[in-house]
Amino acid sequence: VQLVESGGGLVQPGGSLRLSCAASGTTISNYCMGWFRQGPGKEREGVVVIDSRGDTSYADSVKGRFTISRDNTKNTLYLQMISLKPEDTAQYYCAAGPLYHSSSGTYCVRTPSGFVSWGQGTQVTVSS
Repeated sequence: VQLVESGGGLVQPGGSLRLSCAASGTTISNYCMGWFRQGPGKEREGVVVIDSRGDTSYADSVKGRFTISRDNTKNTLYLQMISLKPEDTAQYYCAAGPLYHSSSGTYCVRTPSGFVSWGQGTQVTVSS
C-alpha cells in the first residue's frame, strides 16, 4: 500500500484544514485506516481510526473537532479538522493496517503498532 498525504499548512487558532490521503496498491475500504500525529518532542499518537464497516474511534482530544471520512471511489481518506488549537501542531500521518479477527468479530488495533503502511506525513502548524 502506498499512501500520500496532502493538505497540511499553517493556520490560525480556531481555523480549519482538511487533510487527504491518497492510497494506491490496494482498496482502503478493506483495511483499518487511521490518522496519527507526532508533535515536537512527542511520541506518535493516534488521532482517529476507521474500520472496514466505517466504525470510528477518536482520541478524546479531538472529539467534536475532527472528522474522518473515506471516499471509496477515489480510494482516499480525509481528515476534516475544525477549531484547531496550537496543541494540534504536529506532523500528521495516514496509515493502513490489517483487520484482526476474534470471536466477537473484526477489529482494528488503535495504536501505531497495529499499522503497517505509512505515508510520509504532512505538517500542520496552528499559530497566530
